Amino acid sequence: MITVISPAKNLDYDSSVPTTHHTLPELLTHSEALISVCRDLSPQEIGSLMKISDKLAGLNAARFAEWSQPFTADNAKQAIFAFNGDVYADLDATSLPQNVLEHTQQHLRILSGLYGVLRPLDLMQAYRLEMGTKLANSRGKNLYEFWGSIIADKLNEALAESDSSQLINLASNEYFKAVDKKALKAEIITPVFKDCKNGQYKVISFYAKKARGMMARYIMENKVNDIESLKEFNISGYYFSEEATVKANEPVFLREEQA
Repeated sequence: MITVISPAKNLDYDSSVPTTHHTLPELLTHSEALISVCRDLSPQEIGSLMKISDKLAGLNAARFAEWSQPFTADNAKQAIFAFNGDVYADLDATSLPQNVLEHTQQHLRILSGLYGVLRPLDLMQAYRLEMGTKLANSRGKNLYEFWGSIIADKLNEALAESDSSQLINLASNEYFKAVDKKALKAEIITPVFKDCKNGQYKVISFYAKKARGMMARYIMENKVNDIESLKEFNISGYYFSEEATVKANEPVFLREEQA
């Protein structure tokens, strides 16, 4: 199985990492093309495009200006340790044993607006470019048109290398929309996490993000390779519900109301 997750807005380039091993992103030529477009934007244009504060717009204008190759351990950091959001807090990659981290490198992929697809140990330089950004470019009016089938093609390579026919989608709708489903050669499994609130089960974004991180870690630690094993996920009170599952490829995991 190949599992995909979204990146995070927040980054951590200060904390130490448990390994010096790293690889390079495989789609850097495409990233360079996007950087060229972004460098032509003023901080004000970046702020308006990304709907962020003047301070953040200035920071990202500086990041675009400073982005350069080659990527090294001095100017970049492995993606799985650089992203710092709810998914990554519960994935907790820094505590993964070396053998699990190696498995993760083969079976986990991070979708990215700038880098397309990242392996966990791919070095990346700091950036902010969300997949839903309507950045006009030589291939279209937004990042979905820019990436086209490129992301799906790269995921197909990972699926072939791992002899997998299933892809576990733990990414957000914004990011998974960038995967050309027609070009993807895999059955897509999209787990759904629902928490009970006031007697009703519903998807609560904050908890769902954390659950995706927990499930990603569970899949890697246990080397899950089929949907039946995936259904055994039972961390932090979540459990698979056959009754709540309407579609076989969208297994529903429930959690009772938190005290």
